Amino acid sequence: MLETNYTRVGDNKLLVEREFDSSVEQVWKAWTETDILDQWWAPLPFKAVTVKMDFNPGGQWLYYMEGPDGARHYCTVTYDTIEPNRSFSGDDGFCDENGNINKDFPVMKWNVGFAAAGSRTKVDVEITFNSEDDLNKIVEMGFKEGFRMAHENLDRILQKQPA
Repeated sequence: MLETNYTRVGDNKLLVEREFDSSVEQVWKAWTETDILDQWWAPLPFKAVTVKMDFNPGGQWLYYMEGPDGARHYCTVTYDTIEPNRSFSGDDGFCDENGNINKDFPVMKWNVGFAAAGSRTKVDVEITFNSEDDLNKIVEMGFKEGFRMAHENLDRILQKQPA
């Protein structure tokens, strides 16, 4: 099993590195196409459900994670930059069902990079927070464990796809 590595940089930045046993094109699709993204993004037993996605600069991904009890936790990403099969960036935050940011939770700036690493793909995620307190709040909410579990979901999906 491949490991998800976390490195804290300064007071308000978290770097996440992960390799996947698949091509850059397949991993890119898994991160950017809702039919695949919804299958792995939420840690089990939660499931991710896309409400809408406009994967273009200035576009938005509105989704929720639904728990086994039926409770929905809405999130949104507003995309800034997109370089197909190389990188994308955007602001990520918790919100209501209409995409209005919930100011009780931190907004995070995500920069996600994709690069070939032999027969694998390396994904580097740089998450910048407004403060150390914001970073600590997200970590305390179980971000590291949840993201690791989601990556394991993605591993299973990629194993089922033809090379």
